[in-house]
Amino acid sequence: MSESYDFLFKFLVIGNAGTGKSCLLHQFIEKRFKDESNHTIGVEFGSKIISVVNKMVKLQIWDTAGQERFRSYYRGAAGALLVYDITSRETYNALTTWLSDARMLASQNIVIILCGNKKDLDADREVTFLEASRFAQENELMFLETSALTGENVEEAFVQCARKILNKIESGELDPERMGSGIQYGDAALRQLRSPRRAQPQGTQECGC
Repeated sequence: MSESYDFLFKFLVIGNAGTGKSCLLHQFIEKRFKDESNHTIGVEFGSKIISVVNKMVKLQIWDTAGQERFRSYYRGAAGALLVYDITSRETYNALTTWLSDARMLASQNIVIILCGNKKDLDADREVTFLEASRFAQENELMFLETSALTGENVEEAFVQCARKILNKIESGELDPERMGSGIQYGDAALRQLRSPRRAQPQGTQECGC
């Protein structure tokens, strides 16, 4: 019963090594900080069911370590956390490349939230909130600063991204039945949500963004 969900979304966690991607994933899944955190070698995976806008959504989340041979995991991703370290300008400067790869290899429609991680190390900050916020706005990304250590905004990052995907499904921008959308129906959605939207008169839907 706990595995019942309306939708399944494929998510990526991308960004330079050392930005805390695996720690963000661990904090989200386990609700605690991952003390032993070596750089990811290979692919890490986690899944969790969350409640978003009265829907149960299962997130399948892949952290691919950014290595070329794992880029195949980008295919068919519906959402992504694009992560940099607020104490490292080098990781921030690499964002354009990561963003380009995600949109080229996953989908032009992929929903991405920019995460400035290590918010707990504000005293060592090299990237201002305003600068990153401007980058997000220019590239049509959502934006939050997070802390994998304290858990601040970690769940919110995944929830915001999932909420935007749901909005796009309900507005018709995203079609879960399209191959490679990164979205699958759960049993509840198949029963309740698959056909009614098509029967509604056009012009009555609101984005809800």
